[in-house]
Amino acid sequence: MIRTAIVGLGWWGKTLVESVQDNKLIRFTAATTRSRSKAHQEFSNQHGIDLRDNYSSLIEDPDIDAILLATPPALHRNEIIAAAETGKHILCEKPFTMNAKEAMETIEATRKAGVVLGIGYNRRFHPSWIDLRNRILGGELGQILHMEATMTGPNGLTLPPEAWRAQRDQAPCGGLFPMAVHAIDGMINLGGEFQEAYAYSRRAVVPNEVDDTTSMLLQMKDGTSCSITTIMATAGNFGFRVFGSKGWAYLGGQTHVAGQSSEERRSRLFGSYIFQPLKGDALSLDVPEFDVNRAELEAFANACSGGPDYPISLEDTLHCVSTTDAVIKSANSGKPEYVV
Repeated sequence: MIRTAIVGLGWWGKTLVESVQDNKLIRFTAATTRSRSKAHQEFSNQHGIDLRDNYSSLIEDPDIDAILLATPPALHRNEIIAAAETGKHILCEKPFTMNAKEAMETIEATRKAGVVLGIGYNRRFHPSWIDLRNRILGGELGQILHMEATMTGPNGLTLPPEAWRAQRDQAPCGGLFPMAVHAIDGMINLGGEFQEAYAYSRRAVVPNEVDDTTSMLLQMKDGTSCSITTIMATAGNFGFRVFGSKGWAYLGGQTHVAGQSSEERRSRLFGSYIFQPLKGDALSLDVPEFDVNRAELEAFANACSGGPDYPISLEDTLHCVSTTDAVIKSANSGKPEYVV
């Protein structure tokens, strides 16, 4: 059993707790949160969690094996390094860090300490995503020509000004950090590394200072083109399509929208899966309801226990941050930027 402390008990932190409190591999035993309230105490009592006053009490506790960070990305670098220095394994919610420099410093610290570092790109764990990757690796789609993703939601219209997603310095390019990093990571998982990015981002209707509409055009090192669009001021939707010389595949589903149940957030990210070969009828493939958070946390627990490595490599994690760096730089410069 990996005894884990969670930092951050907002709607997503609570969702993570609810996914594994009956689990034999990993369990949350302690927590801390910035805006401690009666509701946080009641939630902690309900799930057998010791709610602490500060982060130091968690990382200095010898009865805690691992830390899960469900905190704003601007805090991740220092939180991860502090946890690593006390020998704690770390699972960090996305986005990983604010930039590649912070990512490299953080990865170096965890490697030096010999602890596991996992990143919460939970969509990778869904059986339909794994099936899509296996079909690509098996050549069913032929040579991959283009990938595209669209991720939308209305949350930008109602974000309180104190939320990190409502602040331009913590959420550049609007939906890039809350949503598009999933698509960027997914494309890395399916197609390899990026070479160049061009982005256009603007604020049209949201009442806060962040952009609501962001479009990205990216090129991979092998020449594959990719496009990603995020909108934070419309109805929720997720769509991911891969075009190959033998056909295309589509995964459709949802993003996280205010008011969803914990079960929806965990188990219903994907709802449709279609494979259209070059010749013949399209295949509509089954999409199981599957708790991606539970699978993610179990994979992390196994890695902490000496089992298989956490399946999202630190090299992929660093490259994802380097790609978001190029996207942000391009949105500011108005021209394509290399991924370094």
